[in-house]
Amino acid sequence: MTGRQVIGALAVGILLLSVSSCGINSSVMFKTPKGGEYQYDSIPMKPKSEYQIGPDDRFRMFISTNKGANVIREMSGIAGANGMQTDVIEPKLEYLVEPDGQANLPIIGRVKLAGLTVGQAEDTISYLYDNKGGYIDGFVQIVLTNKRIIVFPGESGTAKVVPLLNENTTLMEALAAAGGIANRGKANTVKLMRMEEGERKVYLLDMSTIEGLRYADLLVQANDYIYVEPHERYGREILTQVAPIVTLLTSTTLVILAVLSF
Repeated sequence: MTGRQVIGALAVGILLLSVSSCGINSSVMFKTPKGGEYQYDSIPMKPKSEYQIGPDDRFRMFISTNKGANVIREMSGIAGANGMQTDVIEPKLEYLVEPDGQANLPIIGRVKLAGLTVGQAEDTISYLYDNKGGYIDGFVQIVLTNKRIIVFPGESGTAKVVPLLNENTTLMEALAAAGGIANRGKANTVKLMRMEEGERKVYLLDMSTIEGLRYADLLVQANDYIYVEPHERYGREILTQVAPIVTLLTSTTLVILAVLSF
């Protein structure tokens, strides 16, 4: 085999490796079919329903009697019946909703909370403490401590879990908390994925123009996924994957040519 034949064979090998490479843009998730066949859901500006507590949710709970009158007395500095002033103590103990949907609470024991909104859970627990715990006009407040969303800004390795500290967190606030849309992200292809009635709905949002401002105040909900689709960079990724192969084959070619020249 002549030197030209060796070089030609190596060139063909490089071409075949490039064409057969299956790792190009393999990190891009949730692709939709070309041609617009996929039908996206119609986006609601507000969640269709309140968030329902589910398994693995965690919460803090504050309980008082007499419809919370003690809370007002303590906050206003009015002394209690024993003449001693007490401070309002924030509850630090977290309770877990177990896989069967129940939480184990002091005095009243296991309570089914899965499927209830926060307001419904407060009413349920207040009723149980009144009837089983000996409380009179129980006042219950629940704060979920693990409400969060996941944001993919459009670049590999930049996804973030964003805690929902505010009940009325907007889409713009969620994106800002994740650092905004990445350089590779498509502002015109923002996908909001929300669990509704046991099925995750997919909403397509175009935020690339001023008309997309109407989505800025859209309220996000716990367990939402916000996925900014990244641009597919074929040239750069092909070069990245082929460069080591080209280097190896070039070195091999030089060695073969050096041997053939003797």
